[in-house]
Amino acid sequence: MRFFGETKIDFIALRKKAFIISGIMLAATLFLIISRGGLKLGLDFTGGVEIIFEFSEQTSIARVRQALAKIGLSKAVIQEYGRKEENRILIKHKLGKVSQDIASKIIAYREKQGKFTSLEELKNIPEIKAMGYENLANLLTLDPSSQENDINKVEESKLTSLIMEKFEKGETEVKIKEAIKKEFKEEKNTFSIVRSKLISPQVSKELQKDAILAIIFALVGMLAYIAWRFELRFAVGAVVALLHDVFIGVGALTLGGYEFTLPIIAALLTIIGYSLNDTIVVYDRIRENSKIHRKGRISLKNVLNLGINQSLSRTVITSLTTFLVVLVLFLWGGAVIHGFAFVLLVGVIVGTYSSIFVATPVIYSWKRSGMRKR
Repeated sequence: MRFFGETKIDFIALRKKAFIISGIMLAATLFLIISRGGLKLGLDFTGGVEIIFEFSEQTSIARVRQALAKIGLSKAVIQEYGRKEENRILIKHKLGKVSQDIASKIIAYREKQGKFTSLEELKNIPEIKAMGYENLANLLTLDPSSQENDINKVEESKLTSLIMEKFEKGETEVKIKEAIKKEFKEEKNTFSIVRSKLISPQVSKELQKDAILAIIFALVGMLAYIAWRFELRFAVGAVVALLHDVFIGVGALTLGGYEFTLPIIAALLTIIGYSLNDTIVVYDRIRENSKIHRKGRISLKNVLNLGINQSLSRTVITSLTTFLVVLVLFLWGGAVIHGFAFVLLVGVIVGTYSSIFVATPVIYSWKRSGMRKR
């Protein structure tokens, strides 16, 4: 099936304009990230509390959100969990600001004094009064054999996790429970907490590291595969296009105000796979045409243009059908997958663009650069 007939568009001649457009988009992404103080990290990467409530009757998420908004938790993530008949609601809320502040004050005091000689010195830190000296004194020790709880050895991330688990998590859980209880006090809809767990900053940092490594390993693996399957210049063109797609996807998320969570990382990896698939199809056509015209009857520019034009119909059909499916998910899939679907929408558009206007033109620019050096 062909979306339209044979085309003879000179895509390579448009490469400079395309590079300018890509440069503007990449610069805009960088500006957005810097101007907004970095990426907006979600609960998976910052730490927080995750609570699952089970109700005796079906419950409206809007009612739960309304209850939490009254206690200043309007930004909490609220979604249905499990099977519909279970009537379960999952609530996720960021923690850590109070714990991080107190932990950093303790570490700063320790570095200034050299070490704590007594736990009584905690009273010298003004911020400790709000939490209570006794609470921290029971949590920490001056025992050198205790690597995790010794106040003179514990790392800041571990100390933050300890304080968060013992104090912030419990306080937040009680606040949420009381708010929901108050919201449904006039009804017979009772509830219980099925599970409550803490996602600590230490675990979050590991998730950040793993997510970055996943993207890096994916790109390196693809570079090696394409270099083996085709040529090094083809591999470089594909990886440049993939980096281009991921970076612009990150910019779109930043512009849309979406948080970076594990599903978002999965979406970015999906963009890499989708864009690469499209690029490989074009590369296959170019390789076939290079063999047919290997005696030099047509120039490299024409070979590249021919490959893009021959795969253009297939590219448009695939991208259009994928876009429509993802658009349905974005519009009617619900808040849970809204960010995931948004990234894919941007990825389909940008991935199609980069396969035509970035990956293949890089091959041509590489070849021309090598010829000029000789």
